[in-house]
Amino acid sequence: MTIPTEQSTGRTVEVDGATVHYHDLGSGPPLVLQPAFGPLPGTTAWLTYHRVLPALAARHRCILVDYPNFGRSAPREFHEPVHDLYVRNTLALLDELALDAVTVVGVSTGGTVALDLAITAPDRVERLVVGGCSASTGGDPFLLTPAPTEVGRLFDECQTGPADPDRIARLLRAIVHDPGHIDAALVERMYRWRLREPVHADTWARSTIVPRSNLAALAAITVPTLIVHGRSDRMVPLEGALMLLGRLSDADLVVLNNCGHWPPFERPGAFVAAVRAFLGDEAGNVPADGSASLSGP
Repeated sequence: MTIPTEQSTGRTVEVDGATVHYHDLGSGPPLVLQPAFGPLPGTTAWLTYHRVLPALAARHRCILVDYPNFGRSAPREFHEPVHDLYVRNTLALLDELALDAVTVVGVSTGGTVALDLAITAPDRVERLVVGGCSASTGGDPFLLTPAPTEVGRLFDECQTGPADPDRIARLLRAIVHDPGHIDAALVERMYRWRLREPVHADTWARSTIVPRSNLAALAAITVPTLIVHGRSDRMVPLEGALMLLGRLSDADLVVLNNCGHWPPFERPGAFVAAVRAFLGDEAGNVPADGSASLSGP
């Protein structure tokens, strides 16, 4: 049996004259998986979900999108709410693949895009799985929790400073609950991506993120929604998930203990179990855990 790999599943499509990279694997009802940490050098959708892909792809066609300035997608300068750019690219990919309504999965930046997609094109979204995300471009206000600054500062340093594996390691260890999850191979992979695609960071530096609140628009989202949030998330505190839960009319919340900003990486078995239950998948002979391989840039 041929095991799908990062290389063998890679595809590209042209959107507005620029290359958008994505992965396509598995069969069944489609899941469109959006990447996290945008755009931390080296971040790709495959990296975001590689520890849950074998389980999800056993029952679903998994389409993993790399936004502009992510991974092998082309750089793209922007001066707008950045999630609007990502939504347009996702919709163009759905059109290219002739997909109508899909389940959209997103954590961190990808979760914000998933919510924005459901607001912008409600007829294209059947269900949502989100977590570790704000609703708005530029973040949401917190009433009970001080706005976190440490991880944001580390993100900015990695994005705007020279390539530095130690800086990348500090950021990754701040993202997760248990720094032991971050090994030298992962840091080296992301560092090599940073060296491979310096133009992505340069393009990001020239761009402008225009803030926009989506809080009032959340009431328009009526599709079933699962929120999976890490209890120890130091970038989007648990209050952010509670805010979504209170504003979405058909949402449930799963809080994962011993988990930070990266649930499908830190708690893959629990993440898969929650998603399967939400989607109504039968366990059958589908593995509950297991990682897809990561390749270099």
